[in-house]
Amino acid sequence: MTPLVVTMIDYGAGDLTSVIKGLETAGADVRLATSPESVIGAEALVVPGVGHFEATRSLDADWRNAITESVKHSVPILGICLGLQFLFEGSDEAPDLPGLGLFPGRCVELSGDVKVPHVGWNTLERTRRPTRLFGGIDSGAYAYFTHSFAAPVVDRTVATTAHGGTFSSVVERGSVFGVQFHPEKSGRAGLRLLENFVNLAREST
Repeated sequence: MTPLVVTMIDYGAGDLTSVIKGLETAGADVRLATSPESVIGAEALVVPGVGHFEATRSLDADWRNAITESVKHSVPILGICLGLQFLFEGSDEAPDLPGLGLFPGRCVELSGDVKVPHVGWNTLERTRRPTRLFGGIDSGAYAYFTHSFAAPVVDRTVATTAHGGTFSSVVERGSVFGVQFHPEKSGRAGLRLLENFVNLAREST
């Protein structure tokens, strides 16, 4: 079987080594995209990222056009952590900076009598089925998080996590997917999710 080539968007937001290793373990070949032109013709896209929403400012209009054109052509895309937040309309962390708007709503800071940032293991509670990305992963499975802002629960949320309030930890709409946690650091459940993404992307090529 020819390996699926996953194009990872490199915009300087975090160490990509562990994400690459996780995707390779899941059966993909990974190439880095450092310009919008290198997204053209991608079989699958991953938008990783950690840290402040301001980091997505590097993804300018040309980048956004390249990503949204890929989505229009049903290229599977997975946003991880900050990458998930970028799929929404924006974040209060950088109010003047829009997201892609592929999911409705804005990301807000975690609140309540909890430690922020939210760092460590927490559960994924399934809210919908069937779901291609979350297939084979039990509701209540643990995943590894590190973030201070989070996306709202929307009609395309397929799993939630509670830390103070409840937020979207997995979203899915057509060929667009996002996870707030780090699957590459989330043990068996995280690897299964990456395998699911690679397999569904392979089916779409």
